[in-house]
Amino acid sequence: MTLTLTLDVFSFSPEVTEARASGRPIVALESTIITHGMPWPQNVQTAREVEAEVRAAGAVPATIAVMGGRIHVGLTDAELEALGHAKGVMKLSRADLAACLATKRTGATTVAATMICAHLARIEVFATGGIGGVHRGAETSFDISADLLEFAQTPVTVVAAGAKAILDLPKTLEVLETHGVPVIAYGQDDFPAFWSRSSGLKAPLRMDTAAEIAAAQRMRARLGLAGGQLVANPIPPEAEIPRAEIMPVIEQALSEAHAQGISAKSVTPFLLQRIFELTEGRSLISNIALVKNNARLAAAIAAALLVLPKS
Repeated sequence: MTLTLTLDVFSFSPEVTEARASGRPIVALESTIITHGMPWPQNVQTAREVEAEVRAAGAVPATIAVMGGRIHVGLTDAELEALGHAKGVMKLSRADLAACLATKRTGATTVAATMICAHLARIEVFATGGIGGVHRGAETSFDISADLLEFAQTPVTVVAAGAKAILDLPKTLEVLETHGVPVIAYGQDDFPAFWSRSSGLKAPLRMDTAAEIAAAQRMRARLGLAGGQLVANPIPPEAEIPRAEIMPVIEQALSEAHAQGISAKSVTPFLLQRIFELTEGRSLISNIALVKNNARLAAAIAAALLVLPKS
């Protein structure tokens, strides 16, 4: 991907502008968690808390969204509040990012779109909740998230609590392997499954420090290897919903989605809302905890990258 920063479509918050000028570590954050991932007011409250975690860990948060025909890298408090209340917000991936900008609609960035915008803004690390992947039944629906292909071409390290547990995790790992994407479990051998610390699958790689992850990112650049890295950071033990407990809930939500004919981009928001209802809010508490945990690790990786030469 050619790196060309088109300044006329970017707006940087004052905090991010200062960080860019002074060379401080910056962590990109997505915005679909605000518009599509959580209900109001938890969405805005969580976004603020995640940004605070990044700051407390010594980095600067850059929540990314499209508003008024511009890519906003870092949101002011007023912009964040407005996004949290906005209606009809587009859920942006690679396919519709440009269209949203051209038509001056409001759009929230998924993992793929956040990676693109972060890279264009020269931000190397991005923290999210869980990535998209291969949906159940993809052998007939071909429903595979664009997130996976983005990893293969955009050089950003993404910290997530694995892939969302509503997905087909074995197939998700297979697609990542096919496209040469490093999948690094942080501090354990198992690949985490969002609300659960283990998916029952072994992660392809393991690293135990932010410095190791940063060094691997730099080495990929030195070798001329395209794409980024997925860092699978397990949810803190005290916030976990064990796999044996959450899987029956997921299966029920999936069955209801199928019965109602819900598909494409509508699937994930429906499932997350239904799982929230079936767990009486426990899934949201876990979701918030894992996003904060990922923000802290991402900040440490961003800081570690600053002390390493880029070539």
